[in-house]
Amino acid sequence: MSPEYASEGLYSTKSDVFSFGVLVLEIVSGKRNRGFNHPDHDLNLLGHAWTLFIEDRSSEFIDASMGNICNLSEVLRSINLGLLCVQRFPEDRPSMHSVVLMLGGEGALPQPKEPCFFTDKNMMEAYSSSSTQPTITVLEAR
Repeated sequence: MSPEYASEGLYSTKSDVFSFGVLVLEIVSGKRNRGFNHPDHDLNLLGHAWTLFIEDRSSEFIDASMGNICNLSEVLRSINLGLLCVQRFPEDRPSMHSVVLMLGGEGALPQPKEPCFFTDKNMMEAYSSSSTQPTITVLEAR
């Protein structure tokens, strides 16, 4: 769910782009965003993908079952594209038309900015609050 929809109920075609980015990252990693946990941090899958990306360790994000059957450069490109799709602000996300062109192209992709991501713990606390409107905590990568 895109941040603008989760926090304000605003939906647009850029919300679909965000969802597509989550799906791409889930496919590449073999893990679901919802319920994802890692022994070293409380970040969700998007935060984990971003952390590995900025540390130039994206290959560690790839599902081990893909083994040697995948084209590494294409999978790394998919991770970059997925991160472009989950940008915090809708105007920073590409259009779906651009996504399709980037998927089929071979040129360099833009560097994504830090995406918007949440921890499951913070999301649960937000929804269990007594207010009618949940407070959503946005985490920034360190």
